[in-house]
Amino acid sequence: MKKLIFFLISIVAFSLTEGCKEDDPETGKITLTFQELVDYLPLVTDTMKYTNEAGNEYLVTEVQYFISNIKLCFQDGSSYTIKQDDGIHYRDTDIPETKKWVIDDDIPVGVIDSIVFTFGLDEETNKTGLFPNPPESNMFWPEEIGGGYHYMKLNGKWMSVNAELTPFNFHLGIGQTYDTLGNVTGFVQNYFKVSVYLAVFSSFIMKIDPDQTTDIGLAMNIESWFETPHTWDFDNMGGMMMQNQEKLSMACENGFDVFSAGPAYDR
Repeated sequence: MKKLIFFLISIVAFSLTEGCKEDDPETGKITLTFQELVDYLPLVTDTMKYTNEAGNEYLVTEVQYFISNIKLCFQDGSSYTIKQDDGIHYRDTDIPETKKWVIDDDIPVGVIDSIVFTFGLDEETNKTGLFPNPPESNMFWPEEIGGGYHYMKLNGKWMSVNAELTPFNFHLGIGQTYDTLGNVTGFVQNYFKVSVYLAVFSSFIMKIDPDQTTDIGLAMNIESWFETPHTWDFDNMGGMMMQNQEKLSMACENGFDVFSAGPAYDR
């Protein structure tokens, strides 16, 4: 009798286990590969080979930035928010291992319509001390002008109207308001939301398949920082923008179309 009872219990337990397995949603993985482009071609650093919309000849030495609050939006109307690393990724063109972000989240299967994220770090997240170690800690934003961290450092040089090779620091972060004496009276949060869609002519499909890893390229198109809606003329704007909210605001407004998505490649 005891053997029969044990046998029946085993059958019930097995059936319940199998039933749970059938109810488990299918999931896959995703890897984001970060790419920096100029005019659709991979960025070449430290080489004077680019001309922006204003006619400034320029070179880029390095690009460093944060994206956060990454959300995958599916064609069926559902969405999934990345949890790994608190949804924050740091990209540095001088650190090859930051090029790929291998995300270990179990992501529901489906076709991704768009990728939505915060460029930089939002007010709740962007606190001094968040990153105790380099390289992220090297992105600190001085405490007296808001604290926390840079959203981006895009550094380079341009050939000025006087034919002088002049450094520029296209840096985004927290802005400030000032009184007539030059004292800081408040801070302006300049992070902004980005929605990235595939180009209409792209044959690539952003799709999460069961038990598979999808590799998606997320490209920063450098030239877009310097055009639309504001044409960025370094001869007029100068090489610095920290502590100048007007310039910071214009740069952020130019950021709406900086990113694009497509197949990943390693170049």
